[in-house]
Amino acid sequence: MPTIARSLDDALAPIADGCVLAVPRESSGVPMAATRALIRRGIKRLHLIALPTSTMQADLLIGAGAVETLETSAVSLGEFGLAPRFTQAILKGTIRMRDATCPALHAAFQAAEKGVPFMPLRGLIGSDVLKNRPDWKIIDNPFDDTAEGSDPIVLLPAIKPDVALFHAPMADRDGNVWIGRQRELMTMAHAAEKTVATVEKIFDGNLLEDKTLAAGTIPGFYVESVAVAERGCWPLPLPDHYAWDAEHLKEYAGLAGTEDGFRKYLDQYVYERKAA
Repeated sequence: MPTIARSLDDALAPIADGCVLAVPRESSGVPMAATRALIRRGIKRLHLIALPTSTMQADLLIGAGAVETLETSAVSLGEFGLAPRFTQAILKGTIRMRDATCPALHAAFQAAEKGVPFMPLRGLIGSDVLKNRPDWKIIDNPFDDTAEGSDPIVLLPAIKPDVALFHAPMADRDGNVWIGRQRELMTMAHAAEKTVATVEKIFDGNLLEDKTLAAGTIPGFYVESVAVAERGCWPLPLPDHYAWDAEHLKEYAGLAGTEDGFRKYLDQYVYERKAA
């Protein structure tokens, strides 16, 4: 039975130092309130997997010293430029980077979702990414019976995170979480050992019994804990609810360009628990 936690910190208890933590792309419900809470706790040595890209969340965690390994296909601040703490970490070699592509990450999560050890993917053939991923194996298609007899395909090991963490519009008191159209969150919950969700509100009723909401709902038996965190994605967007806070992201990009500026940002917006 999922726990409807009394506090954000209580809900985040399953996320321990050194865990493999999966988070969604920048516009699918990034749990920024939870991210700030993890930094305040002093989380360390995360293997962070962003499915399939990230922006401020990964940059913030890296700058705070919380990430040991990052697995994703891109980290940037979009129109606000490079992700400065990520860029510095790569240049200085202070984190381990596991390069991936968007389709590769989705395929690896789908393998875990289906309970199989790997997933085949063809589109990586000929790319430089393969040179940096010795855990991805190229084999000949065992079903190719053509005269040529050579049809290479890449096998990707399943990604089964310790915890999937995301923000959603609402959950009910049974721990069912409504994600709407953000279907990759369903895949994350299926693939992970545990799922922690922050939500805007608690729904009065059972989401799975509402025919208009059931199809977009993750059943509670996939969910470990839920906490209410209003505007929990800020300053990133929650689809169909609120947009990016462009002014705040611009401020972050300016401050995070230097170590001193980044520490000033943490002091003002993380450790003082400021929100939208």
